[in-house]
Amino acid sequence: MVVRRPVEGEVHVHYGQLYVESDPDSYGPDLAEAFAGQCSGLCGAAIPGTLWLTTGLHTGDVGFTAEVHDEAPPLDPYWEDVVEVSFRPLSDSTALVLWGGEGSWELDLEETDYRVRYCAKGMDAANGEDTRLDGEPQLDSYLLQFWPAPPAPDRVLKQTSGMAAYWHDYARRLPPPPTPAERAEALRQARLAQEQEERERELAYERWEWGGRAPSRALREVDGNVRGLLDFDAALVHAVDEAGPVAQRAVALLAARRACEAAGLAQLDWIAAGLAAVAEGRPLPPPLDDEDQVWRALDADPRVPDRTVGRAVPPQRPPFEAPAPAWDEVSLPIPVAEPTACGPAADWATAPTSPEPPLPEPTGATRYTVWATIGGPGASLPVSQPHMAVPALLAAAEPDPLRAALDAVYAGVAAYGEDYPALLREVWSVCGGRRT
Repeated sequence: MVVRRPVEGEVHVHYGQLYVESDPDSYGPDLAEAFAGQCSGLCGAAIPGTLWLTTGLHTGDVGFTAEVHDEAPPLDPYWEDVVEVSFRPLSDSTALVLWGGEGSWELDLEETDYRVRYCAKGMDAANGEDTRLDGEPQLDSYLLQFWPAPPAPDRVLKQTSGMAAYWHDYARRLPPPPTPAERAEALRQARLAQEQEERERELAYERWEWGGRAPSRALREVDGNVRGLLDFDAALVHAVDEAGPVAQRAVALLAARRACEAAGLAQLDWIAAGLAAVAEGRPLPPPLDDEDQVWRALDADPRVPDRTVGRAVPPQRPPFEAPAPAWDEVSLPIPVAEPTACGPAADWATAPTSPEPPLPEPTGATRYTVWATIGGPGASLPVSQPHMAVPALLAAAEPDPLRAALDAVYAGVAAYGEDYPALLREVWSVCGGRRT
């Protein structure tokens, strides 16, 4: 007989529990589920790929040996309580696992059917003491044996302790476990519920992103800066969408004209020609018909005023709150918050020490100073107002009236800067006024 002992010595238990786990997606067994339908209550095997091992000691070290045989080993009369169950790993990694994942031992089992014998000695004495402290004598010990064998019902081979009798009675009082078909249906329902929850969360996020309502198909498909404008006035985005093509063209022209006026560009002949072309539905004239030429003309024209404006800052809005889950069939582990700095970083994050003297520079080296900026630009950082206004004119000539309106208004907001609410009020008037 070939025997392999992957575990031999003492292991630590909490709450009188140890586990054998092979399912990488499992969060650990449940007591009632592990023993449902069994006549034995020491080794729960009702959950596929998992074993629940009960010990007499509540907390402390117990003697423990795990053996893997190539055939059924003889029963040693040394052991007081003995049960057998069937087990099949669900992956190529099967381990003996301590409570709370505090430690584990790889058992190196193949993905095949095994018979498992769980033997115990001293359960009543260990249960009476409850806890074993360091230096105290061993109270109970256990032997877990595996060998290849076809599936068979669980059995109680020997019962001596009152502790074993209690757990056998507990197992026999449990309702029968779900059938494979019932388990598969429960998993299917849980998966459908999770998928539904994910869909509802996506829809809720979309509604939040679009100001409390779902966008129309036109808004979903429009290109450009629609999402940028949402941050400033989501309700206005929907109002522009619903206003229709004629009003959208009017909005685009209004935003372009007001942006150019605010930047001091409306009196320039080539800007005025562009505004007239938009008003008459004609293509933009040169140099506005070539994006590269536009910026060259803007930079070369001495009549362009040197105006700056503070950046437009959208109003704050409440953070997104996901809808409460509608299902609770699957328990998820609660992540434990990590400290701000841990491990080697914790030492680094302590009070700084005195800097070491700088290394001597090589002969002929040049010293440079490097500045790093973290985060977005400040709201008060000024930008060139003419350069913000020209995109509103270019956007207003877009073939799609909805995109023309949204992009022109967004560019107009940038051109108005801190005073953008005045522009949005005018746009609302074109769309029929703000709706409550």
